[in-house]
Amino acid sequence: MHWLNYHHLLYFWMAAREGSITGACRALHLTQPTVSGQIRELEKTLKTRLFERSGRSIALTDTGRLVYRYADEIFSLGHELQDALHDRPRGQPLRFAVGVADTLPKVLVHRLLAPALTLGEEVRITCIDGSPDRLLAELALHELDLVIGDFPAHPRPGLKVFNHLLGECGVTFCASPRLASRYRRGFPGSLSGAPLLLPYGNTALRRSLEQWFDEREIRPRIRGEFADSGLLKVFGASGDGIFAVPTAVETEIRRMYDVAIVGREAAIRERFYAISVEKRIKHPAVVAVTKAARSSLSTKPR
Repeated sequence: MHWLNYHHLLYFWMAAREGSITGACRALHLTQPTVSGQIRELEKTLKTRLFERSGRSIALTDTGRLVYRYADEIFSLGHELQDALHDRPRGQPLRFAVGVADTLPKVLVHRLLAPALTLGEEVRITCIDGSPDRLLAELALHELDLVIGDFPAHPRPGLKVFNHLLGECGVTFCASPRLASRYRRGFPGSLSGAPLLLPYGNTALRRSLEQWFDEREIRPRIRGEFADSGLLKVFGASGDGIFAVPTAVETEIRRMYDVAIVGREAAIRERFYAISVEKRIKHPAVVAVTKAARSSLSTKPR
């Protein structure tokens, strides 16, 4: 295998960044023959010209611009590595701070984050739940490594984040055994007039449910709205209404809250996202979470 000489790449990158060989020499504290010679060696290795003369200055060729983009990312990653090691004393657990949308079922959050605890090194998870705006603000300030939600982050001034789709599934309508047996027959039409518990506010699940009801001309009787998904399920378990959960975690929800299934609906899609400030995820715990998400968010109940 032929390895790239990163010293040569560094001299090229510095010259391209400074706009001249002279500028690179000043930044690197090296002589001009040394820098020029190393860049020529890189061009020989890559078998292409990276610079062309433009009057007294130099300009990147098309290939040079491509190589510069890669070099810029390579050396930016190197700086990030140094910063990460500097902030993490040797022998200390790996810090993993994650923001969780307060609309997500906690059992789903646990399933998504559990792979981070199976790494070959000790990990300390800090979980913060809250509203999307608050979590994204903390992510932008690098106070969080990741945000998990049922929403993609939309571009806004001063906020550069990237959405990574973890997976999706349908929804299952659950209720206390008494309510479930009453409204199971004739589902989904049976939901017209049925007591319903909904997420509070303009959440993704709330929008999807309302659209689905409108399309099928189903008119449930809304008994309650809840910002906290756990509290919603407690009311549902007490027999106060029917509620929807991601089908991927219906088994755990049934066991934890002693509820029964009214019906499943694959047309209502719950999508889950990991939101980061990195386009290419590098944090070991985040990598573990995103890799395991596809199987853990299978539509098939466990």
